[in-house]
Amino acid sequence: MTYVLYGDRGSGAFAVEAALVQAGADYEFHTISLKTHEQKDAAFLQINPSGKMPALKLPDGEIVTESLAILLAIADAHPQANLLPPPGERAQAYRWLAFLASEVYPMVEIADYPERFAPQDSNALRARVRARIHERLEILERNIAGAWILPSGFSLVDIYAAMFSRWTEGRDALTPRLHAIAAALGKHARLGPAMRRHFLS
Repeated sequence: MTYVLYGDRGSGAFAVEAALVQAGADYEFHTISLKTHEQKDAAFLQINPSGKMPALKLPDGEIVTESLAILLAIADAHPQANLLPPPGERAQAYRWLAFLASEVYPMVEIADYPERFAPQDSNALRARVRARIHERLEILERNIAGAWILPSGFSLVDIYAAMFSRWTEGRDALTPRLHAIAAALGKHARLGPAMRRHFLS
């Protein structure tokens, strides 16, 4: 039974692919080109009507969208992968996953495509939004427990945060601990290849 992940290199599909790899799940990666706006084609809109990636087809054929929902679905389906702390100890994991999904992710689109939101003032908007993203990531930076974000150790939070860290490359001096976590994932035996495919290819 195989998952089908729809995404593009360097997109939000990284976190989903990394979670699937860590879970030891079989999956296929279907590239939906952001460069050619393939996510807006009718074929992909049948998969995700919002025209956004990632999207994941579960082995039973169900489609899940929204990166946080996908990550939690993978964690639920593969408890042996320990992608989350044990039940009853997940409050902080949920806190930071929700923080990244709600406080950072929506601003990435604005930073990448400010002309969609303020055609007459796109450069100024991009600068303001990037500053806001870094401000939010610095909140997480100050709350990192140790080598990994949670005191309990490696989790989905590290995968998700590493993705945002790679998207803010060049500002590592502002979030050195997040960048160290991303670098550690890049050296991870399982996750390193996915990290390199998405961010170094």
